[in-house]
Amino acid sequence: MSGRPEQLFPLFAGLETLDGVGPKTAQVMAQTGVECPRDVLFSLPYAVVDRRRRDTIQGADVPTTLTVEVTVGTHVPSRNKGGAYRVHVEDSQADFQLVFFHARGDYLKKVLPQGARRVISGKLELFDGMAQMVHPDHMLPVEEAGEIPEFEPVYHLTQGLTQKVAFKAARSALSRAPELAEWIDPAQVAQQKWPDWVSAIQAAHNPQGADDVALYAPARERLAYDELLAHQLTLALARLRERKARGIVSVGTGGLQSKVLANLPYRPTGAQTRAIEEISADMASESRMNRLLQGDVGAGKTLVAFMALLVAVEAGGQGVMMAPTEILARQHLEGLRPLAEEAGAVLEILTGRDKGAERRAKLEALKRGDIQILVGTHAVFQSDVEFDALRLAVVDEQHRFGVRQRMELSDKGQGADVLVMTATPIPRSLALAQYGDMDVSVLDEKPPGRKPIKTAVISTQRMDEVVAHLRQAIEEGRQCYWVCPLVDESEVSDLTAAEERFKRLRAILGDDTVGLVHGQMPPADKDAAMKAFQTGQTKVLVATTVIEVGVNVPNASIMVIERAEIFGLAQLHQLRGRVGRGEADSTCLLMYQPPISEGGRKRLEVLRETEDGFRISETDLQMRGAGDLIGTAQSGLPKFRIADLERQAGLMAVAQSDARALLNADPQLKSERGKAARVLLWLMKQDQAIRLISVG
Repeated sequence: MSGRPEQLFPLFAGLETLDGVGPKTAQVMAQTGVECPRDVLFSLPYAVVDRRRRDTIQGADVPTTLTVEVTVGTHVPSRNKGGAYRVHVEDSQADFQLVFFHARGDYLKKVLPQGARRVISGKLELFDGMAQMVHPDHMLPVEEAGEIPEFEPVYHLTQGLTQKVAFKAARSALSRAPELAEWIDPAQVAQQKWPDWVSAIQAAHNPQGADDVALYAPARERLAYDELLAHQLTLALARLRERKARGIVSVGTGGLQSKVLANLPYRPTGAQTRAIEEISADMASESRMNRLLQGDVGAGKTLVAFMALLVAVEAGGQGVMMAPTEILARQHLEGLRPLAEEAGAVLEILTGRDKGAERRAKLEALKRGDIQILVGTHAVFQSDVEFDALRLAVVDEQHRFGVRQRMELSDKGQGADVLVMTATPIPRSLALAQYGDMDVSVLDEKPPGRKPIKTAVISTQRMDEVVAHLRQAIEEGRQCYWVCPLVDESEVSDLTAAEERFKRLRAILGDDTVGLVHGQMPPADKDAAMKAFQTGQTKVLVATTVIEVGVNVPNASIMVIERAEIFGLAQLHQLRGRVGRGEADSTCLLMYQPPISEGGRKRLEVLRETEDGFRISETDLQMRGAGDLIGTAQSGLPKFRIADLERQAGLMAVAQSDARALLNADPQLKSERGKAARVLLWLMKQDQAIRLISVG
């Protein structure tokens, strides 16, 4: 794939090759990410102004944009500098005024000579009962009025860019849009009645009414699909390459697994059993596993991951389980240790805190293969960490872990299988956008013995009742989390909120009952505070959200979340999942500070009604949007210019199956449609994908 196809050259030329775009405008456009004519094409208008000519303003619904032919009457210059300069005009039935501020009279007399006929287009408003148009958009002699489009597209502007320039640049870019061979499955095009690419791009920039700028307009839908298809092709190519990369064949004997299963107090759920089977089958195959294990809070992902690690050990190799933070790594260690003892497997932990002789000893044991399962943080990536025979890497909490780290990790064990676990139920459309290169196993059943959590929504004005409730629970031997909000980005105020609450609760409940943990503490203090809570020395743990993922204290049965209205839904759901892990009935109290917004109230109500993380995440997506949901900055979510992930989720699924089908039939993209798809990848700037094909 030698380079960009020639027919696309004009679209990738400099911006200054477009009509009306000089160096200065080009600079302004580049600041918004518009760097070449292709980007101008993909910046579609968001609205349309009806500039069809009317006979008169009489009977118009003001305020509105109108285009009408008038006779110019008298000019009334402003009395003071910068005041309103007025020009009286009349159409076939009514008269009105054109108003100009900071006007140059000599200029206006030249453009609007008294007695002349002009076509005027602009926004008509009533001011003190008088119809007027302030700074009309167009004032042209009748013979030149053909320049005014009947329907004028409205473009997103930025400081220093006018509609006129945007319109002219778009027209100029459109004149270069080439006809391109069809890359979408022909049956799909026919079924959706979509236009071909060049007709779609022309139509999208020439809307003939409000329906044409809507998401569901056929031209727009087609262009959105092109974007999604290019993205899914890139992911599918990455997936093909990953699968082609010779994996390691790991076939478990079942020996170690059966010991663990025999000692479990309950039988695995159907979903767990199914996931274990899918993962084992992937590990036994020659291609490399790249699977996402997605399960709601408490769906039993740890057991599934551990069974996969045992397959690696049974097959004579090693497994590693990576966590994003020290606290979580230690917790995995505690959760896995009893299982490892039952199986008779050697388990060890490696974090940034291992130093000197102790670290060296661990590294040697790892290299010899004496450590069979390693639990660790990012410290596992350091170059001096060598495995004897790494067969499986399990990565916890994907979002902090991009495709790049997945690649690095697999370099440690040439061809090691990768299993990514996430406790955040992600709506299908986002899962496809973010993890489209992976295969997905979903745990959608809760293990037996999990009790429902009672969720209540209360105002902060009832703080005293809440504290009284707590005191009683503590007397009954129960424990409680008290989560304080991150008030804003400055760590200081977040701290003060947690520290103030800590002091107040200590004053009421007694000094040694209350612990505190927050993001600013030195790691050792954090661990000590967590430990004191885990062992039941402290009964109440005041915390900022550092506890949201993975912390496991079965005796904690109350979760108080202060200012719950300012947290995201997924986060609240994660926090709530920290209780309900033991014998006692659990409660989650969502405290809000009145007055609460409509959206805030709706979020809290969704939580009160359901514990189904997938339902919660769908609602979250509708309310907040895709970027927010995953935190755009580190989400790895592509920036789509036309497609709308929330409202076009269905198209994403079609694009994924279309992309995979095309590559299965034509992995080299050599067929006619394959060649067209290559052009699409160039058009969509998917350089990554293009490199994958050329090396593939």
